[in-house]
Amino acid sequence: MALSDKTLVCVECAAEFTFTVGEQEFFASRGFTNEPRRCPECRQVRKSQRSFDGGPREMHPAVCAQCGVDTMVPFRPRGDRPVYCSDCFSSMRESNYR
Repeated sequence: MALSDKTLVCVECAAEFTFTVGEQEFFASRGFTNEPRRCPECRQVRKSQRSFDGGPREMHPAVCAQCGVDTMVPFRPRGDRPVYCSDCFSSMRESNYR
């Protein structure tokens, strides 16, 4: 079946956009079965709003449960689980995978 450009409607802004043959081939090569639901502009806005997309992360103060050093972590410590500084966390991870 030959692919051809498709005109889709964005669910965010209702603008029409073209889903090109090249984009369709890319989606297929990645195993994606759904067509994009947002136009390129709305996709870019949505991407920029994600904190893990290179933007600054909200950091929270904590005390390492192993060495006692003050540290900052990218999640809000709840108090019911230990929190580790990056050095202690890395050393624990390495020891668990040996």
